[in-house]
Amino acid sequence: MRSIGLGRRTALAGSVAMASASLIRPREARAAKGLTVVLESEVTILDPHATTAAITRTFGTHVFDTLFAMNDKGEIKPQMVESYDSSPDKLTWTFVLRDGLKWHDGNPVTAEDCVASLKRWSVRDPLGKMLMADTASLEATNPKTIKFVLRQPFPLILEVLGKPNAPLPVMMPARLAATPADQRIPEPIGSGPFRFLKNQWRPGDSMVLERNAAYVPRKEAPDFLTGGKNVKIDQLTLRVMPDPSTGANALIAGEIDYMQYLPFDMLPVLEKEKSVKLLGLGGIHQFQGNFRLNHAFPPFDNPAVRKVMWKLVDPSATLMAIGVPEKYQTQNCASFWMCGAPFSTDAGAGGNKFDLAAARAELKASGYKGEPVIILEVAGSISQTASQVLVQNMKDIGFTVEQQPRDWPTVLARRAKKDGWSMFPVYSNGTDMYSPLTHFYIAATCNDFPGWSCDNRIPDLLKAYTRASTLEERRKIAADIQVLAYDLVPAVMWGQFTRPAGYRSDLKNLIQSSYPMFWEVDR
Repeated sequence: MRSIGLGRRTALAGSVAMASASLIRPREARAAKGLTVVLESEVTILDPHATTAAITRTFGTHVFDTLFAMNDKGEIKPQMVESYDSSPDKLTWTFVLRDGLKWHDGNPVTAEDCVASLKRWSVRDPLGKMLMADTASLEATNPKTIKFVLRQPFPLILEVLGKPNAPLPVMMPARLAATPADQRIPEPIGSGPFRFLKNQWRPGDSMVLERNAAYVPRKEAPDFLTGGKNVKIDQLTLRVMPDPSTGANALIAGEIDYMQYLPFDMLPVLEKEKSVKLLGLGGIHQFQGNFRLNHAFPPFDNPAVRKVMWKLVDPSATLMAIGVPEKYQTQNCASFWMCGAPFSTDAGAGGNKFDLAAARAELKASGYKGEPVIILEVAGSISQTASQVLVQNMKDIGFTVEQQPRDWPTVLARRAKKDGWSMFPVYSNGTDMYSPLTHFYIAATCNDFPGWSCDNRIPDLLKAYTRASTLEERRKIAADIQVLAYDLVPAVMWGQFTRPAGYRSDLKNLIQSSYPMFWEVDR
């Protein structure tokens, strides 16, 4: 990536801010208790059961709610549930809902609604499928009580019901949960702290969520996705600004209040701006970049060709090209489960390191026939920059490459088809990648999930992981799974890093997380 001098960046900041002024409502025109934010992309899919897209998860955590949720220590706590217990043999579980829960249409939340929601969600979610495979019955025994009867103990039942990664196990009215899992719900009605205002949705421009006056927060202090979600603003406006520089300059000018992903080349300016605070966290709050390979389409239907990719990715060069400052990088991370996280391991990494000469020899021996590698790229994103670094290495050793830049909604639509694409670059929250059960490309092994990677040994190990009773047992199984994953190559990591968010310094109580959360925040 070509660097821009500080003076030039400052001048650019001023010019872009002036150019963007006409795109943004001035602060005076906004509600006194309103926030205007720019997230990673536009929300186009409003059904949290339907996709793994992080932007839909962000939407889902505000509009919907879950039975359980994860705190900042990784512990699972009740959210919609007031109390729960299990039989001595761990085969029967009952969950009692909190009092006062209501859907946004005014109807009370019932156990029947939640049963229907869980059944719909489990059709699309790999962990949900595993739980339901071990479930003998799931029913509402009264309006507030959900009863699971298992065929065999499932020690991670609470972790599955409270998992923070998408597709989120959100609850919705039974009439919406009756929507087939391969179709999207007709309207996003949840019971969460914010309500979606359909009449104020302007696709391509903005979306408005308002405080749910009927929401009854938990009494505990907020902690990541758990605890009380007290909304102290009246309205949350999600603005669409595809150009990161436009958003960053709007943040400096006070025309927006929060920006999820700040452009790296403007961090020196933003770090000196007294009216802006930066939020950059480590561990599971970092991000993992991946090139997801399509095993159902040439040339990556050939295992030998897939394995070549390990020797073509140079994380250090990739992060440098993107412009990630060294203090926001994790160097040489070989773990599928994130470095600095509970299951970090280098098992299976072995000789799978950047080596162009070895890659050239392996490609020649692989049977590769010159088929084009079609790469779906999100235009203007840092993942596109990561792709550009890789593409040069691929061409250098003999790959034919065709890059297809698109917007994110188009990439989501294209990747759902088994043909016509070979790979796409993407980066994900550490909370999505820190264990075999949450890592998109491992948890979905042998499932109908874009990329369609399959090694039948991995689902068996995932089942063993869910039944392990100790952390050490899970760590060993996670290492065994990673050895197989390095051989299968569902995805190739291109780096672990922090991407700071930015917010106006007058905001108070913003929850410190890589997930955008706007309950509790005030000014």
